[in-house]
Amino acid sequence: MNAIKQTKIMAPPTDCIFPIGEDLLEKGLRKEIPAEYYVAVTRPPQVYRGNPFVIECALAYGGELSADDSAKILRFANRVPLQFQQGACASFKAITQTAWRSYGFNQTKGQLPQGPLVILIHIASVWAPFTSEAKEAIAHYEEIIKEMKLALQDAGRKLGTYVNRKKRAKDTQEKLNLFESYIPEVADNLSILTGEKKDVLEKQLSELMEKQKEFIQKTQEMVVEHEDEDEDDKKYRITLKDEEEDEE
Repeated sequence: MNAIKQTKIMAPPTDCIFPIGEDLLEKGLRKEIPAEYYVAVTRPPQVYRGNPFVIECALAYGGELSADDSAKILRFANRVPLQFQQGACASFKAITQTAWRSYGFNQTKGQLPQGPLVILIHIASVWAPFTSEAKEAIAHYEEIIKEMKLALQDAGRKLGTYVNRKKRAKDTQEKLNLFESYIPEVADNLSILTGEKKDVLEKQLSELMEKQKEFIQKTQEMVVEHEDEDEDDKKYRITLKDEEEDEE
């Protein structure tokens, strides 16, 4: 028995799997979902019961999506949409077990996150494990649910960076609007206390405000890049300037 456990068995080939790909997932969401931020993730190939599979995930956030409803789920298996038995699907379990609060969303335990969010999950496999012959839901295999959760967490971290930064920018803007109206009064009182000229103090306070506005500018100014994929098609991407530097 020990020899069997220690024996390393070669994993089955994965070149027979055809995932959609991050670029096409993101492009599809941009075409169908009127959101403001998109992100897609394709996990490395894994194996369940000797069958190779790949999990892909994509998220769309904000825009014209309703902020009062639960997140909408789009489920796919080998590029075919699954329209029924959502609650019985492994993807539903993976989504409800993911801690969406960490990414800036409200969530009741065991329920879908609340907010303007669309979640797409796709499984590509040579033998997709459905719960029945109707092929309406993916069976609850631990390996599959684990990969789904990892894909959701990977995409969620990227989305969370955007959501949290947007909230910080909004809070900062509200504080600046309030403080800006009091600059003359603050400068007048500081002039009395320090003996410095009021004009100089007003200028220094205004410069301090400008530094804060730069952070808001970087968050609100998103660059939409139009990259030609071929002669008849264009790909749309949203990039955030200096995101990594600001997070550090």
